[in-house]
Parts: sequence; structure tokens; C-alpha cells
Amino acid sequence: MEENSKILVVDDDSGIGEMLKTLLEFYGYEVIVTEKPLETQDLILQHNIDIVLLDMLISGVNGTDVCAEIRENPETQDTPVLMMSALHDAGPKCKEAGANDFIAKPFEMEDLIKKINGILGK
Repeated sequence: MEENSKILVVDDDSGIGEMLKTLLEFYGYEVIVTEKPLETQDLILQHNIDIVLLDMLISGVNGTDVCAEIRENPETQDTPVLMMSALHDAGPKCKEAGANDFIAKPFEMEDLIKKINGILGK
């Protein structure tokens, strides 16, 4: 059996983070949740993360900046990033920052799983 993909969820809403963790684990993923966007790169490296699910607006930090920093670091630049936001015009901004894909909140779990599997090539 193949090893489960590891997803890092970066969202300052602990309710959303925990809900995503529970649902993604149901689909067989290994999930780590953080409310601290500045820890994102360290967590990617510590846990050998396969994909980052990154909220665009996180308590005083812009997720697009976090995404751009992931892309600028040679150790993390190839880690796929799926950004999410409830802002209607967020998609293009997230892609400009280097996100592999974008999903608008609120989203259906099936749509999220399709996007994750698509990015991971499953």
C-alpha cells in the first residue's frame, strides 16, 4: 500500500483547520494543521509535506506572501500549494504568488479532493 500523502493545512480559523483535518483523514491523507503561517516552511521540511492547503488571509499575514516565500526557498519551491479564500477576486492573486491552484470558500469536499489529487497526480 502506498504511503499516504501529507497535507499541511495553514488556516487561522481553528474550526476550519480541524474540520479539514478530520475530512481529509477520512479520505486517507495524513494531515498537519497550523494557525501560524510563519511556521509553514519549517513544517514543510520537518514533516516532508506533499501539498500545502493555504488560506489567503491569515491573522495579519497575507497567504500570497507565504506562498511566494515557499517558491523563493530552494528547499520548498517544488512543494505544491493549493490556496483558498472567500474573496471573490482571490484566484488570480494566488496564482500570481505561485499557487498551483485555487479553490473558493465555501467549497464542496469532493471538489477539494479532486483538486488535491489533480495536483498530486493521483
